[in-house]
Amino acid sequence: MKAVPKVNTDGLYLEDTLVDDAFSGVVPFYAEPELPIDPGQQEPEAQSEDVQPGEVPELEPVIAGYIVSIPIIPGLYRPRFDIVAWEAYQSAVTSAEDAYNAAYAEWSKLPEEERGDPPIYVAPEQPTLWIEGLTLEEIEEITRPQPQEPTEIDLLKERLAAAEARNEQLAEESTVNQLALMELHMMILALQEGSGPT
Repeated sequence: MKAVPKVNTDGLYLEDTLVDDAFSGVVPFYAEPELPIDPGQQEPEAQSEDVQPGEVPELEPVIAGYIVSIPIIPGLYRPRFDIVAWEAYQSAVTSAEDAYNAAYAEWSKLPEEERGDPPIYVAPEQPTLWIEGLTLEEIEEITRPQPQEPTEIDLLKERLAAAEARNEQLAEESTVNQLALMELHMMILALQEGSGPT
């Protein structure tokens, strides 16, 4: 088993799905048909002329997307499989095979001494089938740097820095207060010495 991309009808990647290892190409997958709960409740105009009353009409399967064996190329923001390019490539492969078969048939009809080298099949080059599904504006929008919310660690660092700044401020105020107290004490001592007995 291997995982391959699954795309919607526009070719936009949906998810990976598991397939057999031998799977190749592009294969449609179908939407689940919605059957009426009670066939008798259908509106008369919705019933086909071929459907008898009481019968459940056969519903046409609807393509819901494709399973793609070609791996997604890396670097795409929203991978989109180019279904039109795939169909054109398949037509080119069929045309190349038809041309080779016709040339080989012509070569086989010639007498052996006139044949020369047999024709060689040359397969057309496969185009890039996975393309970007977003516009340039959408890519710019999602790749623009977004303002980041501060983490809990960032918030704690800010609080620590604020607390350290406040401690420094308090320490400076304390030193100033101590100096003022010392000056006041010295003034009191000087006054006491000056007013002593003569």
